[in-house]
Amino acid sequence: MAGVPTPTLPRIPRWISLRNSLRFAYNPIATLDQYVAEYGPTFEFYLGGMVKGILTTDPGLAQHVLQKEHRKWRKSPIQTERMGYFLGNGLLTSDGDYWLRQRRLIQPGFHRKRLAGLTAIMNQEVDDFLDRRFEPALAAGQPIDMSPMMMELAFRVVAKSLFTTALTEEDLTLLADTVTVVQSFIARTFRQPYLIPWFRFSGQYREHKELSDRFEGVILKYIQGRRSSGERNDDLLQMLLEARYEDTGEGMTDRQLVEESAILFVAGHETTANALSWAWFLLGQHPEVVERLRREHEAVLGGREPAFEDLPKLEYTQQVIDEAMRLFPPAWITDRLCVEDDQYGELPLPKGSRVVAYIWGIHRRPGLWDEPGVFRPERFSRERRKEYHPFAYMPFGGGPRLCIGNNFALMEMQLVLVKMLRRYELEWNPGFEPELQPLITLRPRNGVLMRVRRKGEQTGVEGLNG
Repeated sequence: MAGVPTPTLPRIPRWISLRNSLRFAYNPIATLDQYVAEYGPTFEFYLGGMVKGILTTDPGLAQHVLQKEHRKWRKSPIQTERMGYFLGNGLLTSDGDYWLRQRRLIQPGFHRKRLAGLTAIMNQEVDDFLDRRFEPALAAGQPIDMSPMMMELAFRVVAKSLFTTALTEEDLTLLADTVTVVQSFIARTFRQPYLIPWFRFSGQYREHKELSDRFEGVILKYIQGRRSSGERNDDLLQMLLEARYEDTGEGMTDRQLVEESAILFVAGHETTANALSWAWFLLGQHPEVVERLRREHEAVLGGREPAFEDLPKLEYTQQVIDEAMRLFPPAWITDRLCVEDDQYGELPLPKGSRVVAYIWGIHRRPGLWDEPGVFRPERFSRERRKEYHPFAYMPFGGGPRLCIGNNFALMEMQLVLVKMLRRYELEWNPGFEPELQPLITLRPRNGVLMRVRRKGEQTGVEGLNG
């Protein structure tokens, strides 16, 4: 409008971003929270002191970029090129027409019937893990670090859901270790872009690419084994093998199958494992929430095995999961690059602009949430949910690129809570505080240490207090 001045965003000088770069690399959340407190909900800054962007905790701007005007925005090269270099060109890292074609191809594979068929696989894998891995750890009589436990459990669940034929322990270990190492390295390239020439010169890029190639080689082995055997299983790999493009009637190549399977592996266990780890941390401090969960589980299930059709009835269980992911969102940040001139209200967003949706900040923003730092699952009751901005809560992203496996992850989390709370009492270990480790997903850097005992068992508690 003529005569109306263009709004000027607060700007963090490059030298301040560079000065804070080491602290930012170690824990960007602490630095970004400080910036938000000083500069407000939306401001210009330099990511790692190098890449200019607009960071926002405004859910309206996040919705504008991720949903309402998404055609004008693309995933940034940080995601498509750097992540894609190591993780391939699957749904998480691809963009544009290719991404849309793949999304339309794969989306039907996550319909209700397919998810219902995976419930039995999940139930069995959770039971097996508790019997073979969790029980021996419990027998040691020491506090248990729930973070690696949940990471291994979630990895085994997604592996069994993808490949019904169990992977060997050697392959499982290689896949899990590779995800952790490569993810940490990718995060460093995001936060310290000025070190990329050194990473290349020192051979670190090559070393991590070799790790990711080994990762893909393991997955390819199982894909080719399924193809050659002619065996058919009701799992996610079968869904990928049977998917056909509408225009050609053809299926995916082995390369495409590897890339999409790799993304399912990485995204399919990271979100679940981290959300569960943080949920146990919160539940350990709120026995009243645990008791309400148990009452709901007894009322809905009465001691029987949870089935797919039971999950929508576990409303409070879902509220607990939602609140845990609000406080500790697994996907804590995302960004988009403007490919066509745009505008949000009076704020011009010219082509080339980069908007960073600070999901952690949105989830904890005063004014959007009453007492945002307090664990209160009742926020997510059916009635209360209607009170919030639709993009005030987005643990799986938003818009057309909403995580394709969100229902898979939520289903798994519900089953794990039901099965573990039936067996165990879990309490926060006094004096222990987990530390944030924001990689691509939000991990607890020093784990989540809990005191655990079997339900109804009193012996051995003294040993856990030490």
